[in-house]
Amino acid sequence: MLTVILIRPGSTDFDEQGRIQGTLDVPLNQQGDAEVSRLADELRESSLEAIYHSACSSAQQTAEVLAAALGVKLKRLDNLQNLDHGLWQGMRVEEVKRKHPKVYRQWQEQPDTVCPPEGETLEAARSRVQAVLRKVLRKHREGTIGLVVPEPLARLVRSQLNHSELGNLWTAGEEHGSFDVIAVGPELAAKS
Repeated sequence: MLTVILIRPGSTDFDEQGRIQGTLDVPLNQQGDAEVSRLADELRESSLEAIYHSACSSAQQTAEVLAAALGVKLKRLDNLQNLDHGLWQGMRVEEVKRKHPKVYRQWQEQPDTVCPPEGETLEAARSRVQAVLRKVLRKHREGTIGLVVPEPLARLVRSQLNHSELGNLWTAGEEHGSFDVIAVGPELAAKS
């Protein structure tokens, strides 16, 4: 059986400001560096064999620190970039809520029906995630690997791996510097 440790990067200034990061490339801040150091300590006994990461700075910085601390291989996954929030990127979540209350509510209740202006739909992101996971799962059928992925894309990855609900995508950014352990059943690995 394969175990995937889904790791969220440490925090950035955008996280602390409640801004929508999306595909904007924002590096870790001082708090994020501390969170990553804590993660390295928490994951020391995890038996990670490899760490894969999204292309954004915060994910790459997180993955590099973890790989060095844990002595494992590191690989970048270019198509695992965060959800493209288009013109919402850089805005505070509260701004979207105030300026576009109907769309905000719809994004909470039925995110599959919303496409941020000049952004991407969840279905498009889901297709990217499925393609990347197929490749990774073909290579790793057992053992333990890490995936460093920013939110809200990490929720999409988790939902694909364990068939769970997405949850509130607006609160996803609050989970930086954390991880989930997901056992990938043979039925999912066989689909890859």
